[in-house]
Amino acid sequence: MEKQEKIVSMFDAIAPTYDRANRVMSMGVDRSWRKKGCDKAFAFYGHERIERIADVACGTGDMMGYWSAQAKANGISIGEIVGIDPSEGMVGVGRQKFPHFAYHIAKATELPLENQSCDILSITYGIRNVIEREAALKEFHRVLKSGGMVVILEFMKNEHPSLLGRVRDFYMHRILPRIGGFISKNREAYEYLPNSIEGFLSVEKMQEELRTAGFEIRFTQSFSMDISTLIIAQKL
Repeated sequence: MEKQEKIVSMFDAIAPTYDRANRVMSMGVDRSWRKKGCDKAFAFYGHERIERIADVACGTGDMMGYWSAQAKANGISIGEIVGIDPSEGMVGVGRQKFPHFAYHIAKATELPLENQSCDILSITYGIRNVIEREAALKEFHRVLKSGGMVVILEFMKNEHPSLLGRVRDFYMHRILPRIGGFISKNREAYEYLPNSIEGFLSVEKMQEELRTAGFEIRFTQSFSMDISTLIIAQKL
């Protein structure tokens, strides 16, 4: 099986327990990271009316819920929030949780959206799972309006970990697969997570790829022992 297809199949398998496992493993701290990503993107974009937000690799729809809630908190009206993911299983859960959003089953490299049709595009904990990342970033650039924002939340590779960073790595490699495997009954899927981080990019390299794709970096912040990093960039 092709690597990208194998990743999609893995997410189909863990979709029913995905939200529960995530809440337990993250202890809910990802909520503040997601809210900050939304609030910062709204502030940089500076529009009170937003026609479309696309959430790529939307999974079970959590980030879409945050976009909607934070828009209301910031007095911003949104025409449409669209979720895009290649996993039928994950999107099926998302449709049950958030039936009022629009969804498409599609890859990040083949977005079913018109040129310059999105104000904001987000991908949270999904860019690491995209094999053809360069093609995906080109797609992000294509569908965003001029001045549109791309919001990335991801587990980035830490090439020079501090003591706290090593604690993070121990948790990711030793504890997380046991918890996730117990809840989902699929330990292999949760062993994939720390291994995929090791094979991913550093923050600096991710920024470089965004610049090459035609974006300007507007904001970067790492959270909780560098477990997660938020990058916000703007289409030039």
